[in-house]
Amino acid sequence: MDSYTSIKISLLSEEDRPREKLLLKGKSSLSDAELIAILIGSGTKQLSAVDLAKHILSKVNYNLAELARMSIADLQKFKGIGEAKAISIVAAMELGRRRKLITEQPKKVKINSSADVWHFMKPDLLDESVEHFYILLLNRNNQVIKKQLISSGGTSGTVADPKIIFKHALDNLACSIVLVHNHPSGNLKPSEQDRRLTNRLKEAGKNLEVPVIDHVIFTDLAYFSFADEGLI
Repeated sequence: MDSYTSIKISLLSEEDRPREKLLLKGKSSLSDAELIAILIGSGTKQLSAVDLAKHILSKVNYNLAELARMSIADLQKFKGIGEAKAISIVAAMELGRRRKLITEQPKKVKINSSADVWHFMKPDLLDESVEHFYILLLNRNNQVIKKQLISSGGTSGTVADPKIIFKHALDNLACSIVLVHNHPSGNLKPSEQDRRLTNRLKEAGKNLEVPVIDHVIFTDLAYFSFADEGLI
């Protein structure tokens, strides 16, 4: 427990209570802990809601991105956080993620580089704790016709069936394909399985005249491009 004495919110001056502080001074005046305290509403006999929020934040190094990765079950491990409070936190984190990442996209997004792929896929892959495999189907101008989820898997792998991938490509009259999958671990290095799959799909694309022009491995902070590295 922190060295200072914990004080119940109800005993604080009105301007120092999170809800009242928001009303009096505006939302930007509140700390992350105070905002979370409003979400959870109450603490425990030993900790105020603010103290409990600070305790939770300390366990993720005060990093909201790490907090966003926590599941309802993870949050319930904290004394004083039941299912309802955990759901409130998870829902708030998801709203924040959507507000930050989901912006109006042009009707047709053009992919000019691997960086474009990474930014385009952020709304779908940021903060994900399991692997997902997507394909981007492009027209002759490298504009996205469709973004298609192929499969979702565990924390260390997912399955990408070439027959399903190229069925989507042919059904949508795609001129080329970009492969995208995430590594929740943050590891940018492609696995041997990633390399084999990429080569297999590259050869299939050649035969069907729907070239695979890149395979991007997505992590929250950076990406790896097979095309940029001369591997495709």
